[in-house]
Amino acid sequence: MRRALTATLAAAALVLGLAACGSDSSDDTGTATPPDAALKIGVSPTPHGEIIKYVRDNLAANAGLKIDIVEFTDYVQPNRALAEKQIDVNYFQHVPYLDEEKAAKGYKFTALKPVHLEPLGAYSRKVKSIADVPAKAVVAIPNDPSNSGRALNLLAANGLIKLRDGAGVTATTRDIVDNPKQLQIKELEAAQLPRSLDDAALAVINGNYAIETGLKPATDALALENAKDNPYANLLVVRTGGESDPRVAKLEELLHSPEVKKFIEDTYQGSVLAAF
Repeated sequence: MRRALTATLAAAALVLGLAACGSDSSDDTGTATPPDAALKIGVSPTPHGEIIKYVRDNLAANAGLKIDIVEFTDYVQPNRALAEKQIDVNYFQHVPYLDEEKAAKGYKFTALKPVHLEPLGAYSRKVKSIADVPAKAVVAIPNDPSNSGRALNLLAANGLIKLRDGAGVTATTRDIVDNPKQLQIKELEAAQLPRSLDDAALAVINGNYAIETGLKPATDALALENAKDNPYANLLVVRTGGESDPRVAKLEELLHSPEVKKFIEDTYQGSVLAAF
């Protein structure tokens, strides 16, 4: 009798387990996620949060998608929150930065399709043109490796420094082979760069932080990154396996819609560019 009861319970458990696996989406622990649950997305406030809010308020309901937005003001917490399953997906980074994070921290993440580009720009409250940057001036750049490489390449493209051949997007200050004005390159956390404009002669600022502080990259930047063939487009990132979540698929479709492209063009007037 006990053996028969045990066999019956085991069979029932197997059926329930198979049913659970064949129904709703699940995370990598096997925990089922209801298909109508809100998709929790971590974003930088600008422009990522604004773009997602547009999707949530104008497109998501008709697609049967619920969205919860969690805002982060730095570049460290969104990946940590994704790894710790506090959010389902994040939208704040480009592939070079993601690759650095994966290599350094072992994240098992997957990048989806490019959504938008925020051109990196050089700004100043002290000079009117790149050529006016004085000798031995302080130039502030981001301190995370991928964005510092972008910044150094922007400075090199505008004649302030020269980088060794082949330095590419991973350039560091050690790759500077000529610095004719003896500029003092100071690396700061990206979110702090707008504040450095009161002290530095020039600051190379990520597009989202520039916009948040009232700067308009298309008109205020003394130099602006070229958008053509730019590898730094921002995109959705999920825990590997999360790309099969039907809610993520819906969000991907909406983010690459004509409506979102028009919203980006109309709202940011060239300061943010659609990458699709």
